[in-house]
Amino acid sequence: MALISNGSTIFDNGSMASGFGGSMTFIKKLTASASATLSFVDGTDGVVLDDTYKEYVFTFNNMHPATNQMIFSVNMSVDGGSNYNVAKQTTNIEQYHAEDGSASGIGYVTGKDLANGTGILNLSSATGNGGDESCSGSLHLFNPSSTTFATHFISDVQGSYGATYSINHKVAGYCNNTAAINAVQFTFSSGNIDAGDICLYGIV
Repeated sequence: MALISNGSTIFDNGSMASGFGGSMTFIKKLTASASATLSFVDGTDGVVLDDTYKEYVFTFNNMHPATNQMIFSVNMSVDGGSNYNVAKQTTNIEQYHAEDGSASGIGYVTGKDLANGTGILNLSSATGNGGDESCSGSLHLFNPSSTTFATHFISDVQGSYGATYSINHKVAGYCNNTAAINAVQFTFSSGNIDAGDICLYGIV
């Protein structure tokens, strides 16, 4: 069955017609097992993080900290991973809801934003290390190979805290330089990444 709009076929038998939207290409998957960090470095182990794609998407699946109540974080590099210390300007919004309905809210989180800071960028709220606790989500990098414009990013991460709270964390910002971003490293704020996987995709 086809989807046709104004005489043009958009979908036919589940496939998008050429000229509508870009393709999403799988690049690399890293799986944590008591890992201190998970790093994606352009040109290393099949990782592509250059001008091949204008947008890169990282997906996080059930990231589980070894230490209780840790924050899932990221940093970037312009020197192939020798240093993860790119200056970042960010905004940070959090919304939460308790399982028993006793508490809920949404607000700006000043303590987790960065004002041109070079440290790790917090992508989640504190994530528990219980058997049923983890965080999942995504990070988009826009045109990281550009040396003309700053690299912008957005992230949306959903997690569980204390086995009783659903917490959603939204981050946006930009790398405050015009050097090409060629490596990205993920970690928890302390302790190892006990389990979980991160996949990297490129979008034309």
